Amino acid sequence: MSSGARLRQLMNDGMVVAPFVFDALTAKIAEAAGFPAVYRTGHGTAARLGMTDAGLTTFTEMVDNLRYVCEAVEVPVIADADTGYGNAINVWRTVRAYERAGAAAMHLEDQVFPKKCGFFEGKQVIPQQEHVQKIRAALAARRDPELVIIARTDALAVNGWDDAIRRARAYHEAGADMVFVDGIKTVEDLDVYGRELAQRGIPCLYNGGLVATGEVAQRGFKLQIAGGGHGIAFLAVRQALRELKRTGKGPQLSLRGDTFTGITDLLGLPQIYEMERRYEVDDAVTERRR
Repeated sequence: MSSGARLRQLMNDGMVVAPFVFDALTAKIAEAAGFPAVYRTGHGTAARLGMTDAGLTTFTEMVDNLRYVCEAVEVPVIADADTGYGNAINVWRTVRAYERAGAAAMHLEDQVFPKKCGFFEGKQVIPQQEHVQKIRAALAARRDPELVIIARTDALAVNGWDDAIRRARAYHEAGADMVFVDGIKTVEDLDVYGRELAQRGIPCLYNGGLVATGEVAQRGFKLQIAGGGHGIAFLAVRQALRELKRTGKGPQLSLRGDTFTGITDLLGLPQIYEMERRYEVDDAVTERRR
């Protein structure tokens, strides 16, 4: 069963919560914590490279990071594909590359390029019909029909709810497996999103944590991508290094003891030891055969 098919099966059984991950390590941490899927974030990928999420990361950088994440875990990976890095023809190539990298799902947004994070100011959107064509190209490009194509609209912040709902419906009618209205900042907006789209038979993705995941599911959503990854890492590292600067003492948590063992176990050191034993060469036997 492909990763896309597994993700679809999970969503058929109930809402899937996929935490943000920005590299292979955070993906493995999320998998070990018991999450059934992970979300490879574009914002986090940009942060990993020391940049803000303003269209600065390239197609190649995004695909490379996605490949590392997909190779690190067994659970389905949902991936941010920005605008598809160009027009409908570029979208075709993006879908092929994301699919080869191992994505179970990917979302394509209707912003102009260079895009911005969904919660940044100054976003602009392309004409609705142009994005419809990009979605059609994405659907035609996928080799595995189970790969989940998610149509994202950023029109809420730009033009308001009427346009966002109109676009989401048009993208779904064009064949998108799921729609994603980004930029939900209030519970009231989340209620509108659920009432106008998620509860009307259109599979919807919610990005955020305004309410508990159970309440999101009750609003009819099929997939929630939730904060984590680089945000948590930022807070933890900043706090630890500020403490080091202030007191001159290293953080209490270091690469010793349980912390060191936890990381090395997660990264597969016990499996390496086992393989070394399995493929060990008896030097004496080797010498006699010479």
